[in-house]
Amino acid sequence: ATVLFSQQLKIIVLGTLFRFSLLFFGCVGTKRGLELSVLVQFNFCGILIMAMQAARRTNVRLPPEVNRILYVRNLPYKITTEELYDIFGKYGAIRQIRIGNGAETKGTAFVVYEDIFDAKNACEHLSGFNVCNRYLVVLYYQPTKMNKALDKDKKKQQIEDMKRKYGVETPDRK
Repeated sequence: ATVLFSQQLKIIVLGTLFRFSLLFFGCVGTKRGLELSVLVQFNFCGILIMAMQAARRTNVRLPPEVNRILYVRNLPYKITTEELYDIFGKYGAIRQIRIGNGAETKGTAFVVYEDIFDAKNACEHLSGFNVCNRYLVVLYYQPTKMNKALDKDKKKQQIEDMKRKYGVETPDRK
């Protein structure tokens, strides 16, 4: 869909800041418009780029695996929550960070962003980021994949229980 900007561009000087109000339409032929106000510093090109990025956000269809929760692996064991806030906070507002502290979860964390686009940006930029000589693996949290591993173990246990119950022996495969 093409984005059409109206001819009107209002500029109001507020000290060293400028406010731009842009009226744009999602696609050709729609009657609805959306007014967007951006408050930024003097750089005009940056303002126009930010306005166009905000316009694109309304028209973007993200893949289904993209969500606000990031799963981070290969973290240094000694990393603190504050350090993670410093690293991931550069990409947007963070709602919550949970660091794994069990034997199986050490070196992992969940980072929950307020906005899905901030999470997408952080995932793209921080995957492979070097922290204390370790390269981060940043993925979108996918509960269905996490549950499949648990379901697989549960199924194996049920099969073993049934074998014992009915006295069935199967030869071990090597």
